Amino acid sequence: DGVGEWIFERDEYLKWTTEEDGSHPVIFCEGDPGVGKTHISSLVMDRLQDEAIRSRQNVKVIGLYCDYLDRKEQTIRNLLGALLKQVACIGDIPEDIRQVFEAAKGYLGGTGPRLSQLREMLKTAIASQEQLFICIDALDEASPEHRVDLLDALREISRESPSIRIFLTGRPFVRSDVEKYFPGVQVISVSPTTDDIKIYLTRKLDKDTVRDAMDNRLREDILRIIPAKISEMYVEISSTPIGVPTIH
Repeated sequence: DGVGEWIFERDEYLKWTTEEDGSHPVIFCEGDPGVGKTHISSLVMDRLQDEAIRSRQNVKVIGLYCDYLDRKEQTIRNLLGALLKQVACIGDIPEDIRQVFEAAKGYLGGTGPRLSQLREMLKTAIASQEQLFICIDALDEASPEHRVDLLDALREISRESPSIRIFLTGRPFVRSDVEKYFPGVQVISVSPTTDDIKIYLTRKLDKDTVRDAMDNRLREDILRIIPAKISEMYVEISSTPIGVPTIH
């Protein structure tokens, strides 16, 4: 629908998708809650999958969505296991890894593979792929200890498989974690754009079933005033320091 598609015109994205030397393997999209990071992450995954189908290239795309409400289940073992499962389902992986993976699925109430085993299995499975994109959304919603463990595992995988590309999103406070594990990471700040707001409003107005309630002048005013006000509000809020309230 056009909203958020500016990401595909950014130099950071173009380098990330086209450079073969692995000099720009990671993008981190940062932004405050509600600015559209998850939407952009979905756009990126869809675009990568569509381009792979059209070009008939052996390109695979896998992803994760971290959820604050599901922190107890989203342990580092489960996160890496989810990535491994996706790799196993989308392409050929070494038979020994597949056998271990199939055996691990049979654990009911048991311990399953150890974390070190999962990391090695995932590294080996990914290394067997010609090109792989990993998209992880809402990194900030993972618990701190599992977030850094995930970044550490991704760094190790990236070092051993230079052809992989990693796309991360999260709130600004996790940027330091990302930069610690991926120095030189390309950072894209996400904020409401006037064009995105206009596209969204236009779509809503076009679906309005009460046509007589609005004339062209009112429509033009809505498309002119609301995007400008929202942009002003966002700039004001994002530039306001947030402190701890003092009780007197």
